[in-house]
Amino acid sequence: MENEIEIYQIDAFTSERFNGNPAGVLFDRSLTDVEKQKIACEMNLSETAFISDSQIADFKLQWFTPTNEVKLCGHATIASLHYLFENGLLTENHPATFETLSGIIKCFVKDRKYFMQIPTLQLEEFEGCKEEILDVLGIERTDVPDLPFILLSNGYLFIQINSLKNLWDIKPDFKTLKQLSETKKEFSDVAVFTSQTIEESSSAHLRFFAPIDGIDEDPVTGSACGPLLLVMLKLGLIKNYRNDSTIIFEQGDVLNRKGRVGVKYNSVQNELYISGNAVTVFKGKLYL
Repeated sequence: MENEIEIYQIDAFTSERFNGNPAGVLFDRSLTDVEKQKIACEMNLSETAFISDSQIADFKLQWFTPTNEVKLCGHATIASLHYLFENGLLTENHPATFETLSGIIKCFVKDRKYFMQIPTLQLEEFEGCKEEILDVLGIERTDVPDLPFILLSNGYLFIQINSLKNLWDIKPDFKTLKQLSETKKEFSDVAVFTSQTIEESSSAHLRFFAPIDGIDEDPVTGSACGPLLLVMLKLGLIKNYRNDSTIIFEQGDVLNRKGRVGVKYNSVQNELYISGNAVTVFKGKLYL
């Protein structure tokens, strides 16, 4: 007998369908990791989220790209919160916890906006193959300000670029970028950002490249937008930041998948949160 499971596709970091970053979401207690990987490959989205029961949190949450399981995914978590809220499993202002490969993360819903805690990672100046990376990304050295590249402890590499035009003009060689990540082992994924923005209320615009994870370019990346606030603070690009105030980052416009991510940080509690809207695009039956 076929196993029938309900599956959703939800656009995260947007309130408009066909924008933001789409994620698959399903809740099932019986799937194996092998089956989850096959489903993620079939969905062929940057990530598919799998919610199940947990002994140590309200829910267990896993994220799979078409090729592998990942330790953290912002947009698929925002999509999962929307799924739980839409199905009456989560209510406004009621905290929820997820057991994940990145530890227990705290989440909540407020004013129909979804909030997710992001682990705070170590930041350091990158001392690796800068010129090779710029060449593979198709970035002219003159388009990059004289600021250090910043590497997170999870392998994300942040590079500032001068303008939106420079950001739009990037045309990475994804095959070579993947090879560079694998052979050098100095970084995994690359976030390129600029302080020039489309909307006056935003603080930065970014693009995110992750071919090593099977994602050439991700439309809107919560796990990169969150740490970007800390990167910009370290580089002195955001002045007089007040704890728990929300900064808006832009992403996805170059791919016609406009997304906006709210980020707030509390230095006393060392807590970093991302937030955004989400909207269901479709739901259907998956047969195993």
